[in-house]
Amino acid sequence: MTYNVAFDVAHKPRGRLDENFTELKDFLNSNGFKCYNFLEAPITQPSLKSYDVLVFVCPDFSKISPLEISEINNWVREDGGGLLLLSHAGGDRGRNSNLSELSQNFGMSFENDQVLDETYNLGMENMPVITAFIPPHPITNGISSFCFRSGCSLMVLGNAISIVSSNDTSEPFSSPLICVSEPDNGRVCAIGSYEIFRDKIGCGFNSDDHPSLAFNIFNWLVSEHRLDLRENGKIPEITSQQVNSSQYSETPSYEQSTENRKVDIDFSMKISRKSELFELLKIFQNQINTIKSTIDKLIMSAEASEDEIVELRENLTSLYTSPIIEPPVLETPPTQIPSPQPVSIFDEQTDPTLTQLPPKPVDLQSNPSDIFSRLNRTQKPKKVISQPVKKPKKSELLSQKSSLENKLNSVKNLLDFVEKKHDAGELDDVSYTKRLKQLKNDIKKTQNKIDEVNKLL
Repeated sequence: MTYNVAFDVAHKPRGRLDENFTELKDFLNSNGFKCYNFLEAPITQPSLKSYDVLVFVCPDFSKISPLEISEINNWVREDGGGLLLLSHAGGDRGRNSNLSELSQNFGMSFENDQVLDETYNLGMENMPVITAFIPPHPITNGISSFCFRSGCSLMVLGNAISIVSSNDTSEPFSSPLICVSEPDNGRVCAIGSYEIFRDKIGCGFNSDDHPSLAFNIFNWLVSEHRLDLRENGKIPEITSQQVNSSQYSETPSYEQSTENRKVDIDFSMKISRKSELFELLKIFQNQINTIKSTIDKLIMSAEASEDEIVELRENLTSLYTSPIIEPPVLETPPTQIPSPQPVSIFDEQTDPTLTQLPPKPVDLQSNPSDIFSRLNRTQKPKKVISQPVKKPKKSELLSQKSSLENKLNSVKNLLDFVEKKHDAGELDDVSYTKRLKQLKNDIKKTQNKIDEVNKLL
């Protein structure tokens, strides 16, 4: 059985299926899914009927309307749709988007931060290696670790749960990175990093367990309700009209692609079918986009042209019209460091039309040794005043202690949950031992931090 995946295009995603998500697209198309560029705007529940999964890949300076949020919410809950939300470092505020307004309907939101880790990373602190997968979940099944590149953390608000958290050494530490929710008939997954599935970058799609993670996510997003609808033939096929507005993404054939077809506009032509009208509009839209892209490139080229650079230099040159006065040549004693020579802001050898810097003030044109002697006579050594160490306020310590105690209780609850899963035979011994070790380590570290705060109190 093949499942249809709609990648939103109308809200300016940073991750584009045919540009920087091609490896993920090819992988999914080869493993039981069909990926489509979903151009529908506004998004409605009826327009999503044929799709099993909807993906928002970090909208960039674009917001989902309240009407679309309501329609998507209904599609998830009533039609059993799977919703995948991918964000970026800085969250909504960093990208001027509003994914959280959509995700809050399912009990989660994106934080306006960036997850960093100086200890466990792949060369840079914004590429932490994550191993905290608690509680066990089908999405993290078989995954030992993954790299969380340039991502933000999340907050659990309602019935959602966190299945992947940042490391204890991360900043912020032990915070949700992947959250899931199962509202009514549907399923929702939110991840703070879209770059974990990007093409040809460090910590991108080809990193270790990332393909397996993607496969687990998309498989889990196809809900049981959706499976029942498909088995009973209650999901409509994607029509030719939908293909025009939600083009199936595969390797384009440039001989047949509508992007390169030219149409002679004849307003006397007769359009017998609605699909013909959509096809023509699509062709015209692609031609307009091509022209716009060409104009933008020409403007950028003009801005960086040599004429503009020469004009800029000439304007700068007019500010420095006086020749520089060379200082007198002094014999430098063997033990004395030579005085630095004046350096021009422009290289005269590469551009002889430029003048040198303006002359020095009169009081600085005398013998350098005289200047140093005057400085030694007039200036006194500065006293180094040690700044007292600022102690944290009691209210701040109490707040920190309360936060740590909440975290400790949360980890203990997770420990009880894992033990019950193991006792019920739902968790194998190897996974149980691994989770048990991680949780006990978290409990020990958190308790140590509480003890440190108690000493300060």
